[in-house]
Amino acid sequence: MLIVDDSDEVREIIASLILEPAGYRVLSASNGADGFRLLVETSPDLLILDEQMPGMTGIQVLRAMREQNIQVPVIFMTAFGSEDLAVQAFRLGVRDYVIKPFEPQEMAQAIERALTEVRLRRERDQLVAQLGEANRRLQQQLQELNTLYSIGRSVTSRLDLEVVLPRVVEAAVFLTRAEEGLLLLLDPETGELMLRAAKNVDEKQARQLRLRVQDSLAGQVFRSGEPLLITEGQPKVVTGYLVHSLIYAPLRTPERGIFGLLGVVNREKPRSFTPHDVRLLCALADYAAIALENARLYNETETERRKLEGVLQAAEEVIIILDPEMRVILCNPAAIATLRLPAEGITGQKIQQLVSHNTLLDLFWKASRVQRSYHAEVWIPGGRTYSAQLTPVEGVGYVLMMHDITQIKELDRVRAEFLATVSHDLRSPLATIRGYVDLLEKVGPVTDQQREFLEKIRRSIVHLTALVSDLVELGRIEAGVELEMEPFHLESIIDAVVDGYRQIAAEKGLTLKWELTPLPLIRGNPHRLRRVMENLLSNAVKYNREGGWIDVSAECQEGYIVVRVADSGIGIPPEDLPHIFDRFYRVQRPETEDIEGTGLGLSIVKSIVEKHGGRVWVESRPGEGTTFTLLLPAMEQQELAST
Repeated sequence: MLIVDDSDEVREIIASLILEPAGYRVLSASNGADGFRLLVETSPDLLILDEQMPGMTGIQVLRAMREQNIQVPVIFMTAFGSEDLAVQAFRLGVRDYVIKPFEPQEMAQAIERALTEVRLRRERDQLVAQLGEANRRLQQQLQELNTLYSIGRSVTSRLDLEVVLPRVVEAAVFLTRAEEGLLLLLDPETGELMLRAAKNVDEKQARQLRLRVQDSLAGQVFRSGEPLLITEGQPKVVTGYLVHSLIYAPLRTPERGIFGLLGVVNREKPRSFTPHDVRLLCALADYAAIALENARLYNETETERRKLEGVLQAAEEVIIILDPEMRVILCNPAAIATLRLPAEGITGQKIQQLVSHNTLLDLFWKASRVQRSYHAEVWIPGGRTYSAQLTPVEGVGYVLMMHDITQIKELDRVRAEFLATVSHDLRSPLATIRGYVDLLEKVGPVTDQQREFLEKIRRSIVHLTALVSDLVELGRIEAGVELEMEPFHLESIIDAVVDGYRQIAAEKGLTLKWELTPLPLIRGNPHRLRRVMENLLSNAVKYNREGGWIDVSAECQEGYIVVRVADSGIGIPPEDLPHIFDRFYRVQRPETEDIEGTGLGLSIVKSIVEKHGGRVWVESRPGEGTTFTLLLPAMEQQELAST
């Protein structure tokens, strides 16, 4: 505390009675000039200043303080106070005003008020300094985050390693304030680390830089999997040079493990790196690893894409790959030639804008609404017929494949004509033979043995006639003849067939169960699907036991109609199950020897169901019964709206 007063008594009272007992250190001056000199030299925390003094008054001292911008709290004392003097003093910045004579308590309170303000100002200055430091650190962190964000965007948006990796190394040097930065990748054949990118590294050194993992500090990182920090202290030899401080951070991915290092070095400046620098470098190392892995995966994908493109280019089948929005991704030359597409500029275009064939457009329309495969036969101008299959592929979109079946269709046509001719040429002689067999008993008496022989001939004729009919029908089904499709309710067909078999089942002592249930419309051929139900119910009756049961049911599940025909019959051995839908295949068991059949009934069932885009399968256990299940697609709402 500085007391400036020309009265020794006043200075003594303030010092001995007020300040020193409170623990304050006291300086004093007996005139204004000496007081101002001490003020400048010592910068006290408080100035107690008298007005009337020789040489330099208190007001003059205050003015000199203002001129030199000296910021010290002042308690102003005077024995001849006036309002004008008080106003003048306060305008010059005094904190308090005391009239002599004063009580020690009064001066003590004035000093406490002034010092309270000093303390508050110091606390304010400290807070401002702390805030400034916090702002500086915040700015630094913001700068670091912006740099990391920028590097992250580069890594995720670019595959050019010649641009991305130098940026990562440059960012590492910038954020850690290092002298040099380098990115090293492991050569698995030599076990050496090769320089891939660098910052501020001598070009000659960079060309010669090769580190063996086993014999270097880098090996510690590969062995431990943790970053390496060398702080200032005893300099260490790294890459042939003495370094003061160094950080190595590993480059790694879950698939490849550690395959390189990102490092920063201080060779000249004796500055240590901090754990915060290590964290920053590890983040940048992760970015570099992601960039390298992205580039590797892209190169692998590009290689596979070129292989696929080569296969597609050489394929004779029409192949078009589409994205989920039906835009063309790949299109092979066979597709361009067959569908007469533009030779260039079709990638990225909607397939509906390129193709005008109604059957194909219908395939695309259906597939875009329901994620499942669709098949159709497409006739191409020029007399060619193609089998088209549009299949959804998860993660890609759709694949359209078209196979030329013109020759197959021609063979089907020839086969159909052949079957028609053979059936006609066989049926006529069979009818003639049947007529003469029937006449034999009318032209004269026959013996019992002759009558037995005639009955066997009749049964053989019936069997041959049924066989010819089934062959002709199977050929027509597979050739698509008389397979016109229309919307109808399948439950009405099932109900009619079941009613037709109730009497037959009753004669064999069988219980036939069926409950008519409304089902969605399907698009199909009522005549052919009626034949399916007749064949299944015929088998259920023929291969059942007296007193058994047959259960027919139908329901809609997830866009499909599921029909089941179950029976309590003799069942099918496991070894026969894979073959029962083959042509002319019949189960050879003692129980089936007397059951007539052509061996084509289930082949007909399978062909009809598949022509309707469905599936059929069987479940059976010998002695327990058999269940045939049909799966047929129901008409979709979009199809219903367009009909």
